[in-house]
Amino acid sequence: MNTQNTQNTQNTQNTQNTQDTALAERTTFLLPDVAATETGFTKEELAGDIDGLQLGFQRVKIPSGGQVQFELPGEDPDNPDYSRTLEGVIVYSHNANAYWPTGEDYDDNTPPSCQSTDGKLGYGAPGGLCADCPYNRYGSDTKGTGRGKACKNQRIIYLLRSGEAMPIQLSLSPTSITPYTQFVNAAFVARRRGICGSVVQIGLKKKNNGKDDYSVATFKRLYDFTGDELAQIRAYADSFKEQVKLILEQRAENIEAEAGSGVEMEHPTQVMPENADHFEIGSEIDGGRSELPL
Repeated sequence: MNTQNTQNTQNTQNTQNTQDTALAERTTFLLPDVAATETGFTKEELAGDIDGLQLGFQRVKIPSGGQVQFELPGEDPDNPDYSRTLEGVIVYSHNANAYWPTGEDYDDNTPPSCQSTDGKLGYGAPGGLCADCPYNRYGSDTKGTGRGKACKNQRIIYLLRSGEAMPIQLSLSPTSITPYTQFVNAAFVARRRGICGSVVQIGLKKKNNGKDDYSVATFKRLYDFTGDELAQIRAYADSFKEQVKLILEQRAENIEAEAGSGVEMEHPTQVMPENADHFEIGSEIDGGRSELPL
């Protein structure tokens, strides 16, 4: 009996330790306003440092070949950082499509012949409604297994990490879109809760299609924001979402103009408005640069 009581006590202590650890983790996420205060630099000083610069989001992709580490851009482009997981708040996400002709491999240095910033309307060749496009149908991919689509469907996620003022941009590959959809349905839709109201962890796992290894994103909800923290992150996400939509609209206009003229155009910059204590960049964003959303 004493042994059983001791075991029960130990289990209770372990449970309490786990709960205490989870609670401690909840208090470590630094929202943008708090992080800005802790650096000691004013908004005016930071805005002066980047005045006239064309800023873009740091871009992270799902790796190839079944790798289970993310490559993160750092201060030295020749020596990136690596991490098995990414943690933060998904403040916005949207679909995007891109098509490269048969025989061409998509990469950052080869512009697609057709692209869509919302996954609905494509600009270029062939262009038009994505839902009606033959390249956006399963079985149109002749370069892989032949079961996929020739058009690359993506989900662009903007993940705000603790202590950072700007989200990173994570491009989900076609094979990671279904796991993301299932995660959103289970963790947020079923609970009638907005995605920006929780801290999530994104990882990677290796899979094989019978021919090649490939990497798929995994998703886990760590904890929910409440009270003032929830109000702050919702205000940030709402403001950020509206400004990214402006960038995407400008990007679509630029792509349409290029597709119509056949000549690469100079891209005007999108000046981001100030929003008091909500999301603001304080400089110019170039809506036509490759660092910005497709």
